[in-house]
Amino acid sequence: MLTGKQKRYLRSQAHHLNPIFQVGKGCVNENMVQQIEDALEVRELIKVSVLQNCEMDKDEVAKEISTGAKAELVQIIGNTIVLYKESKENKSIQLP
Repeated sequence: MLTGKQKRYLRSQAHHLNPIFQVGKGCVNENMVQQIEDALEVRELIKVSVLQNCEMDKDEVAKEISTGAKAELVQIIGNTIVLYKESKENKSIQLP
């Protein structure tokens, strides 16, 4: 689990990132979770945007993705979800 200080640090790191995944009408599926997990292994910190036509609530989407990808939910801001997962091979973010 992340501490408040670590979450603040990750939020500041995520500020300039653009969402690389969009959750839309199809909602969250296994394939998307797998792609997000792969992206987290490479980048460690990503943003996912939840589109207006998504049938699930953004909190449900965030929970499902973070659980499926075994990632930490850093923040939900507007319709954007920020996720973090420590990389096994490409560790680049040093948490305070």
